Amino acid sequence: MTTLTAAPTRQARLARAAVAALFLTNGAVFFNVVPRYPQIKADLGVSNALFGTAIAAMPVGALLAGLLAGAVIRRLGSARTASFGIVLLTLATLLLPIAPHWTVFAGAMFVVGALDSIIDVAQNAHGLRVQRLYGRSILNSLHGVWSIGAVLGGLMGSAAAGLSVPLGLHLTISAVLFSTIALVAFRFLLPGAEDAERSPVAASDAAPRRAFTGAAVKMLAALGLLAAAGALVEDAGASWGALFLSEDLNAGAATAGLAVVAMQVAMTVGRLTGDRVVDRFGQRTVVRAGGALAAVGMGAALAFPSVPAALAGFALAGLGVATLVPAAMHTADELPGLSPGAGLTIVSWLLRGGFLLSPPLVGLVADQSSLRVGLLSVVLAGVVTLILGRVLVNRP
Repeated sequence: MTTLTAAPTRQARLARAAVAALFLTNGAVFFNVVPRYPQIKADLGVSNALFGTAIAAMPVGALLAGLLAGAVIRRLGSARTASFGIVLLTLATLLLPIAPHWTVFAGAMFVVGALDSIIDVAQNAHGLRVQRLYGRSILNSLHGVWSIGAVLGGLMGSAAAGLSVPLGLHLTISAVLFSTIALVAFRFLLPGAEDAERSPVAASDAAPRRAFTGAAVKMLAALGLLAAAGALVEDAGASWGALFLSEDLNAGAATAGLAVVAMQVAMTVGRLTGDRVVDRFGQRTVVRAGGALAAVGMGAALAFPSVPAALAGFALAGLGVATLVPAAMHTADELPGLSPGAGLTIVSWLLRGGFLLSPPLVGLVADQSSLRVGLLSVVLAGVVTLILGRVLVNRP
């Protein structure tokens, strides 16, 4: 049986383009900074340990501020929060090149993380508003656009570093460019209340109660674990992929760097094509199949270690979890009886907890045994996704 969906209105199409611009901008702003880390470290004159501590202030700021996102969205609206939040984020990055001491740099990173966590919830909340107008999945493609923005920002930062562009000038250009995009996008985002696009039945069901019931808490816990599993898989490629290929498989530096590229490219492809697959087979089926793909792909790569197998394993893991986080966010945002943005805020917060905890956990296991054993965490995350994915629904 085929379900016919009315063509989106011009307002919906413009809003989709505008929120996609916010996702792209959000990905590009911070990844402009990452390639300049070596220069920032050299300018501060600090050790690897102190510099790592300063960088860790970003996820700490994200965790502490992330739970405020729902309240900010209810007060200001997701459109205003996301758009003007990006402007504030670009201004916060301008503090990084003028930090005279590593503690000041850490403070600026704390602010960057806090703003980013609130923007992340707001842009996803607005993307889900637009998705309701479309009547079909579009959130995966928005996350794919974020990945494109991250790549774009990384290329900009790398080019600026290669051309020896002063850091302050580079980040000022980035701030002006992406602030302008965010402010232009704001004009085309959806107006009105956050619940405006929900069906009258769903809105009336949610209105009488705003408390966290036992069922809602259990669902949010399961969705949070799903999102954290996705974070663990993604971080494995970013934090440990190059080390695994270089130290365990004796790959050269250029080849070792392809681990994170393989994962990110596969994840981006999965997100850009994921909406059509989700509409056809449903979130539960796609997420659980993806969990199995990640577990089997990475498991085979670790069981029969070689450079080609490792690159294929990281790629399959990235493809497997491509739709996981958008599915968890969508389900959390649709939980009945919660204030607008509340479920999305909590799942996003738990997701960031996964990014914070996964590196030391994998590192601890690797120190006690080997990185090959530590990367079994990716297989475990795939199994957890396969099991917990049943809490998702298969309806469009």
